[in-house]
Amino acid sequence: MKEFKELEELFESETIKPTFDYVHVILALFIFDENPNGIGRYRLKKELKIGEGTAKSLIIKLNEKIRFISLLDDNIRKGHVLTKRGKDFLNNIKEEIPFLTIGDTDMLEEIIIEVEDSSVCICQVKNRADKISNGVAQRDAAIKIGGKGASCIAFDGERLSFKLGPSSSDDQELMKIRSEIQEYFNNIIIKENSMLDKNDVIIIGLAKDPETARLASLNAALTLI
Repeated sequence: MKEFKELEELFESETIKPTFDYVHVILALFIFDENPNGIGRYRLKKELKIGEGTAKSLIIKLNEKIRFISLLDDNIRKGHVLTKRGKDFLNNIKEEIPFLTIGDTDMLEEIIIEVEDSSVCICQVKNRADKISNGVAQRDAAIKIGGKGASCIAFDGERLSFKLGPSSSDDQELMKIRSEIQEYFNNIIIKENSMLDKNDVIIIGLAKDPETARLASLNAALTLI
């Protein structure tokens, strides 16, 4: 994605390479957007599952290097918020990944690999189903960031089904999800003010806690952008 070029400066260093990755940067922007009254590094540390020093470094770089965030009312106690430049960048991301939301593990128990002691995060990726070969790259990206895995479900214009690469018509029928679960996803998409179009992908990130599930889902989604 060409917009990621704007983030390259965050990773430039003459000494120690930053310990955060693109997924942390982009998720941080989603989190700042969800908190218009400002958040600080302690909250960001928890949400991104990173150390305090890494959170501080990320905030400084987002503020001073690329001007995506600024102090609210110039008050350090109120934390940082997105600037117009940061909002514009995030809006471009949201054209590709409209939302990330924590899902209902019980509702999805028949289509995820492990339910007990797990959390799920659901995200939508626009017009990228043709980019998925067998879902392994997305699963691996979720595991790399600390998740348990990720499942990819594609919309063919009528039904949602697992995207697992080339298959027979009988196999494709078996990979379609039940209408009740499709309705569940449809309701989430409506709630998030999005639309489900042909070739869209729903990614379900799985992890031991909601914060890591969100990272897993987003990191899987970034493999398609």
